[in-house]
Amino acid sequence: MTKQLHLIFDEKTRCGWVGSKPHFVAYHDREWGVPIHDDRKHFEMLLLEGAQAGLTWETILLRRDGYRRAFAEFDPKKVARFTAKKKAMLLKNPGIIRNRLKIDSAVTNAQAFLSVQEEFGSFDRHVWQFIGGKQKVNRWTKMAHVPATSAVSDALSKDLKKRGFRFVGSTIIYAYMQAAGLVNDHTTDCFLRLRRSL
Repeated sequence: MTKQLHLIFDEKTRCGWVGSKPHFVAYHDREWGVPIHDDRKHFEMLLLEGAQAGLTWETILLRRDGYRRAFAEFDPKKVARFTAKKKAMLLKNPGIIRNRLKIDSAVTNAQAFLSVQEEFGSFDRHVWQFIGGKQKVNRWTKMAHVPATSAVSDALSKDLKKRGFRFVGSTIIYAYMQAAGLVNDHTTDCFLRLRRSL
């Protein structure tokens, strides 16, 4: 996949991982650390973070539109009904990472996701209870201080695994928590540091 990248240079100080690539800047400025309360968005971030396992976030971010098209606009009800034939077609789709285990897990996770919705009323309600319903705001001065896991990601990972989810180890879940805004890990020098919980 080749894409023409135009670097973004402005006066804003951002978290150290962002750099100046437009897809990173846009994701950081508009999404990373912003609290999510929409179940379909939760499912999207779980699916994408699981797809990232063993790869870079950039690899997935550049294929996000491909994932959106391949996985029914991230509708868990539709993904939960994917057949063996549909999964075989996805293995030939160049717009996503063609990994059988990750494709299978997306379908399995969609089914488990629906079970959580049925039990708690929404997936959102279930995951936010792990942090008391309020975003955890950290005060890291540099990205090197940001952990790969936490006690909360350990607990949420364990819970999701028990419910049948796959590709939800603690490291993946901590990245999901950052993406879903359950935790705010913008460093103290980032211009978005004062972003408030929604």
